[in-house]
Amino acid sequence: MAHYAFIDENNFVTEVIVGNDETTGDWETYYGDLRGQRCVRTSYNNNIRKNYAGIGYIYDEARDAFIPPQPGPDWTLDEETCTWVAPEEATA
Repeated sequence: MAHYAFIDENNFVTEVIVGNDETTGDWETYYGDLRGQRCVRTSYNNNIRKNYAGIGYIYDEARDAFIPPQPGPDWTLDEETCTWVAPEEATA
């Protein structure tokens, strides 16, 4: 079992589904073609693409990572984990 995220034209995740494991075929392409929308595999255990995708997350192709929505304007992105760091944590 694998999980896949559907990505819109602005790289926002619109849906996450459970699908077939990629060891049995190219399911990203299959599901993408079936829906007419880009499909990217995500990992429930964060084994690939840094974070498990969720609706509203952004897929950053350069980082090959799913990035959650920014919680606030002062939060900064941890480039290694692609998670947001609270302002008080960033200055500690």
